[in-house]
Amino acid sequence: MKTPRKRKAIATSLAVFILAATPALAQTDATRIAELEAKTAAMVEELTALRTELDKVKQTVSVSDLRTLRTEVISATQTAQRAEKAANEWKNTTAVTHLAGYAAAGYTDQKIGTGSFSAANFNPIFHFQYGDRILWESELEFEIGENGETEVALEYSTIDVFLNDYLVFLAGKFISPLGNFRQNLHPSWINKLPSAPPGFGHDGAAPLADVGFQLRGGILIGEQSKLTYSGYIGNGPKLEGEDGELHGVDTDGFAADADDEKIIGGRISFLPIPKLEIGLSGAFGDAAVVENDEMDFEGDPSRDYRVLGVDAAYQWNNFDFRGEYIQQDIGDQANSVAPEGGKWETWYLQGAYKFAQAKWEGVLRYTDYTSPHADHSQKQLAMGLNYLIAPNAVIKLGYEINDGLGGEETDSDRWMIQVAYGY
Repeated sequence: MKTPRKRKAIATSLAVFILAATPALAQTDATRIAELEAKTAAMVEELTALRTELDKVKQTVSVSDLRTLRTEVISATQTAQRAEKAANEWKNTTAVTHLAGYAAAGYTDQKIGTGSFSAANFNPIFHFQYGDRILWESELEFEIGENGETEVALEYSTIDVFLNDYLVFLAGKFISPLGNFRQNLHPSWINKLPSAPPGFGHDGAAPLADVGFQLRGGILIGEQSKLTYSGYIGNGPKLEGEDGELHGVDTDGFAADADDEKIIGGRISFLPIPKLEIGLSGAFGDAAVVENDEMDFEGDPSRDYRVLGVDAAYQWNNFDFRGEYIQQDIGDQANSVAPEGGKWETWYLQGAYKFAQAKWEGVLRYTDYTSPHADHSQKQLAMGLNYLIAPNAVIKLGYEINDGLGGEETDSDRWMIQVAYGY
């Protein structure tokens, strides 16, 4: 029988054996205990510091200050909520108004005539859209005349109804969809030279505008290709007679049709890849002389009127290439005050290149315009250097070498400087 003293000796021996057998476990527990004690001490110090800071705040901040701070926080929160609501309101509204447009000013110095600051115009463009079904768009042109008077013109004004994702119906005065330059490139901040190609202005080869109805739209073909289309019916042009012959074709767009014969036309373009476009335009109908020797004239019989055009554009890296041909052809009419018809036709080729991180751009354009009147016909080589202040603001320096009838403005070379801005 074992005595207590023997049992204690056995237990002590067993404890010593266990501790000797597991030295790593004993060392680990001691380390952990030391770490916990250190962390506990640090937490006690932090808690004491926090209590001290809290006591200071309670002593320095009054109840009224806390209320004022709370009121300011609530007010700031409400202001932020109202600002967020206003910022997102346009996304949920049924009516949106938008103002755009462009302006230009410039200087021209030509061999025939005097140098002058000859260009100053402002073209605001208004948009008002209701929902996703209807849009009203309109452009006004304000321009200073030679005598200092302000000239105002309505470039276009249409009500556009979105029939579906691929078709829009337009009613009113619209820019002619025939060709590419007039409907897409003529604004001063888009046109890469200070002037339009000969034949793309008043009494030229390219129609300017019309009043009537138009359908236009586009559709994707596959993943990259696209087809665009437009067709219209309008009042058509007015013919001008002078000294027994046709003097010009006025295509500014009129809210009356003297010969009661409408014009039907349109344009179709194909984009096999996003940066290549090929377009074909055409129109036909009848027109009549409504002005003879600068006086209104009635009763002149109508005659055939035809338009044909083709255009192409391609962008590659910093290069931009484009060209266009268009003609207006007026048939003969033996019973007219101006019996002989005529053809107005023009074409141009243009290349442009951006360099110096797209801040500078060089432009070269050649145009050949033929009119029934020799003093209007002109061949032109135009060169330009542009500085792009911003994507929608440019300073243009241009020089034209013109070849026309001797002694006429069409035969006079000229320098041009223009500042243009679109917004």
